[in-house]
Amino acid sequence: MQDKSLGVLKEFWGYDSFRPLQKEIIDSVLKKQDTLALLPTGGGKSVCFQVPALQMEGVCIVVSPLIALMQDQVSSLKKKKIPVEVLHSGMSKREVDIALDNCLYGNIKFLYLSPERLQSPWAREKIAHMNVRIIAVDEAHCISEWGYDFRPSYLNITELRDMHPHATVIALTASATDRVADDIQDKLNFTTKHVLKASFARENIAFMTLKEGDKMSRLIRVLEWAKGTCIVYVGSRREAQEVALFILQHGISAGYYHAGVSQKEKDQFFEQWMRSEIRVMVATNAFGMGIDKASVRAVVHLYIPDSLETYYQQAGRAGRDGNKAYSVTLYNDKDVELLKDNFEKQFPAIDLVKKVYHFLGSYYQIAYESGALMSFDFDIRDFSKKYRIDPLEAYHSLKVLEREALLQISDAVFVPSRVRIEIDYNELYSFQVAHKLYDPLIKLLLRAEGGVFDHYSVVHEKMLAKQLGVEPREIQKRLHELHRLEVLDYIPASSMPTVVFLQDRIHTDLLHLDGASEKRRKEQKEAQLRAVFDYLNEKQCRVKALLNYFGERLTQDCGNCDLCRIRKQEQNSANS
Repeated sequence: MQDKSLGVLKEFWGYDSFRPLQKEIIDSVLKKQDTLALLPTGGGKSVCFQVPALQMEGVCIVVSPLIALMQDQVSSLKKKKIPVEVLHSGMSKREVDIALDNCLYGNIKFLYLSPERLQSPWAREKIAHMNVRIIAVDEAHCISEWGYDFRPSYLNITELRDMHPHATVIALTASATDRVADDIQDKLNFTTKHVLKASFARENIAFMTLKEGDKMSRLIRVLEWAKGTCIVYVGSRREAQEVALFILQHGISAGYYHAGVSQKEKDQFFEQWMRSEIRVMVATNAFGMGIDKASVRAVVHLYIPDSLETYYQQAGRAGRDGNKAYSVTLYNDKDVELLKDNFEKQFPAIDLVKKVYHFLGSYYQIAYESGALMSFDFDIRDFSKKYRIDPLEAYHSLKVLEREALLQISDAVFVPSRVRIEIDYNELYSFQVAHKLYDPLIKLLLRAEGGVFDHYSVVHEKMLAKQLGVEPREIQKRLHELHRLEVLDYIPASSMPTVVFLQDRIHTDLLHLDGASEKRRKEQKEAQLRAVFDYLNEKQCRVKALLNYFGERLTQDCGNCDLCRIRKQEQNSANS
């Protein structure tokens, strides 16, 4: 008799078997046991809550901080005809209302949301009345102050537990020290501590860390012997484009990816890279989360990440197919100094943070004691120029305000245009008869997947324009006019970063910031930075050092990293 979980996997994902530890995690959730799943990058974390949820009645709430990753998973589920809704900062209040109602009264299986959405009283009220069976917390390290990406908004998740005490919690992360793992379980009020942890060892990846005077020449040599597609991580947007151009000049196909690239360019480079039409993607850390390409042969770091968690997660995007792959870090003394300098800038003075908060309220003309849950497109360059603040200092000040749960800053994520019909079918038919100009467009909209009467449906103006034989701007004009006539609600596409005020604007004199918390966070980041420098200066085995950091003891050297290879060569020379 076939295992039911395996049947679900086969039906919806087409796989005949689970990856290591997936089945144990799924069985744990089905037994209604709170579970912390530690799976390395590419370990298939989403399946661990999606498969059990599809075997239960009710809704699985998935909490994630990453809009792009939520969009990818929601799109994938919709293609499988699995009913799903999503709530994130790029949505209007009306879209959120409809999505919540669909979860309450429809057959929705998954509700994806950002933790900040739990701060809304009306959202909490509706969620409290849902039939929630599973609470899945993705990127669970964000709830721990000892983690490398602590987000205070994640503490709101405990309210989900209060609303649904009988729901099973599954927390998932790719990297967590023992201390962070304990803290995650405490913060999420696990009934009994229970961790299922896959080995962090990636035996097929050769880890190499090389101090280089001429990093670029060495990079070309690395790309020449590491056959196949590669990722090169850099520290800034400017470097992404410059390094990609340098690689192209040496006869190797390359694209670039960072938060400032237009959506059209991102899509073009990404699709070419996924199809292996270009070999190398040069990117900032905006690239990689949720990317499922198994045949990456090398991940190269041309900068030094500020934590081993970040480094190991990015390195783990190499060799997911199990074949030989490389993680290569190229650095010099200038990179070390830059990392130290950036560390200091991460902790701006409290007075500067207050000033930035005041300027932000003025920038959007928000009155005091108003503005809660208002969302705005945000151009940090324009903001910094207007108020004469260094953009990096402004950014880190905003991150402090985010940790204080006063606002939320999202990276630039493309959110496509959406429409929803606002009148009933009979009224719409009468409108079409009376307004022949709009009839062909409305007919196309009615064919949209999901039904434009019940849901907001994604529309692509260029595609509609092509079908109707008109210019895209004409489609936008007609949609805006239909919106004005209250026939439909039209929300144009956006690819700007957003800022969401999570609370009403507070007068600066009354703004209290937790200096003690920032001091503890600085000490924690300092410890993480020391671990990075210790890794760079490692003399024995790279893999042993990495696994020790994550609480996994390796009894023998890996034999595969640069240090092990050097030692082996020295031993062979001594014996010859």
